[in-house]
Amino acid sequence: MNILHITCSPRGSHSASTRLSEFIVAQLLERASGANVTRRDLGLSPLPHVDEAFVWAVLGRAAEVQAGAFALSETLIEELENAACVVIGTPMHNFTVPSALKAWIDHIVRIRRTFQSTPEGKIGLLSDRPGMVAVASGGHFAGDAARQPDFLTPYLEAILTTIGLRNVRFFTLQGMTRGADAAAAAWEQAEQSVRDHATRLPLGAPVA
Repeated sequence: MNILHITCSPRGSHSASTRLSEFIVAQLLERASGANVTRRDLGLSPLPHVDEAFVWAVLGRAAEVQAGAFALSETLIEELENAACVVIGTPMHNFTVPSALKAWIDHIVRIRRTFQSTPEGKIGLLSDRPGMVAVASGGHFAGDAARQPDFLTPYLEAILTTIGLRNVRFFTLQGMTRGADAAAAAWEQAEQSVRDHATRLPLGAPVA
């Protein structure tokens, strides 16, 4: 079994979202000790944004397409296709995903490759597989204590569904700047939620 582990915080190992996503991966490895983990740190090794050659290739303008316009996109998509489970660790930046994660999304969400457009809407072309997303925020964006909007979780759910990944679960660390007690309570709740979910998670090799 292959696990794709995506992180995108510029804080690296000091990041709460990175640490929670590592905890998720560790729980999965307890169930599948022989699993391989493909790690891609978008925070410390950012991807380039899609460029003009990529856009011309998407539009089918062969005369303007440079060789290898989709090379990076193909590599990233193949990492997804080869993964039985996808784990993403992301902070909330300005109510939504960091730009580093958005760059990855722009490379993997590609018409005629990971989704097709129909009169009824977009249809994902990748086979479904479990996704687990660790989200960390300094404030509260869900629940009774929410004092800020959340454009991150509905966006990620929608964009992953677009390419065929419909089985996505979010685990949150909220109020991480509200003091040590609040952070400790958030960690306890998040880790227990991960343990409960991991024990019920159907793990298997996807058919891309």
